[in-house]
Amino acid sequence: MNEEKTNRLRWFWGTLSLQKKINYITASGAAVIILSILANFMVAGFGMRGFSSVLRSNSQSLAFWSAMENEKNAFASYIREETKDSRDIYEKACQDTKKAVDQLPYDYKKTGRYQYAKVWSIRNMYENYSAYRDKFQMLTREDPDYTEQLYTIYRLQGYLTTHAGQLEQMTVKQGSESYERNRYLLVIVPAASLLWGGASLLFVKLLNRSIHRSIIKPVVELAVDSSRIGKNDFSGEEVKTEGDDEIARLVRAFTAMKSSTRGYIRALTEKHEMEKQLDEVRLQMLKNQINPHFLFNTLNMISSMAQIEDALVTEKMISALSSLFRYNLKSTDSVMPLERELKVVQDYMYLQQMRFGQRFQYMTDISPQTLDILIPSFSLQPLVENAVLHGLSKRSRGGKILIRTWLKDKKLVISVADTGEGIDKERLEEIRSSLRDGEEKKNGIGVGNIYRRVHGMYGDGEVFIFSTPLKGTAVQLSFTPDYQKNS
Repeated sequence: MNEEKTNRLRWFWGTLSLQKKINYITASGAAVIILSILANFMVAGFGMRGFSSVLRSNSQSLAFWSAMENEKNAFASYIREETKDSRDIYEKACQDTKKAVDQLPYDYKKTGRYQYAKVWSIRNMYENYSAYRDKFQMLTREDPDYTEQLYTIYRLQGYLTTHAGQLEQMTVKQGSESYERNRYLLVIVPAASLLWGGASLLFVKLLNRSIHRSIIKPVVELAVDSSRIGKNDFSGEEVKTEGDDEIARLVRAFTAMKSSTRGYIRALTEKHEMEKQLDEVRLQMLKNQINPHFLFNTLNMISSMAQIEDALVTEKMISALSSLFRYNLKSTDSVMPLERELKVVQDYMYLQQMRFGQRFQYMTDISPQTLDILIPSFSLQPLVENAVLHGLSKRSRGGKILIRTWLKDKKLVISVADTGEGIDKERLEEIRSSLRDGEEKKNGIGVGNIYRRVHGMYGDGEVFIFSTPLKGTAVQLSFTPDYQKNS
């Protein structure tokens, strides 16, 4: 049954909003403080209202009794010595007695009937005594009434002293009776204060445990998990919480976001691996892409030349073709030195020049500083081949192909230009758009593959295509190289 109530309380506490929880905690803390203050006031009030009144009455009665004794002794000394000092002491004692009489409690409601009657009797008796005392001071020892008046004063002093003692006893008795009547409060109030203090401590402990469980612990775990995620580590356990307040909703949203981000990163990783494999496949496809028509015509031309010319020329052509095959089929690196790429282009252009004769002119303007720079492998020959097939071969008078390289602000710039047919404006824009969108089917595997590899391998990689109909086309690669040969 207790466990069921505890679960209900936890459920109710979990359904509260964070603001309501703070309000409840604040109100509970305020209640603890206020009730503790009230308990202290009760104890203090009882002491002030009860014991302070009794102590004050005792003090006043005792003060009168002492003052009366002092006055009696001072009077006796004065009668014996009759000096100025003894008279001054006696007069000072009289003033103290008068003051003590005036301070005696004289409130019927507070003192009660008997004490009030006793104080009334003392006041009247003191007035008569004061009159006799003052009258006696005017007599001398030679006066016939001197002795009688002296003994009358002694007798009145005795009466006053006796009544002062009786008043003191009466006050002590009333104080004892008052203490006995209210003594139980001295036990109940402290006991109640202790019980309330214990209950308050237990309540504060429960509040502290609840705050730690529903607020502090989730926030600390969120901070630790956030720090771990900031280091790209998503392996930590999921943060758990109870209830449906703002903290719980925040934890659940954070957990969902963490799970989504982890899945997204996993998907990106898998996609990156797939794209990497696809790049390798495409590169291999590009390397294996050999124009059958070109091979057929080249082999026929080599066979014809072998019949009518010396073997040296045939050997050179076969060597150039072998170099092309070797580079295509055996090269597996993703980057190659520019010098080696240019050698492949040179072999290719030699075979094309042997095929088309003087229709094609191949020229280079290569900066010596760029020869050792590593560039994407198989990136120049496809551009030169496109220039031959789509630019120069369609023109009866042929044309020129120029390859230039230079460094500009630490960036390598490679330009492959021809003086062929060129591309009209609409088709050029279509090619540029298809390259940006990755639609390689519209412009062939070669250029699209080069465009994607340059952009993927270099953060600032760019591929530009410029063309003017009937004047020619230029493809320009630009990127900051990462490595050099033997670096």
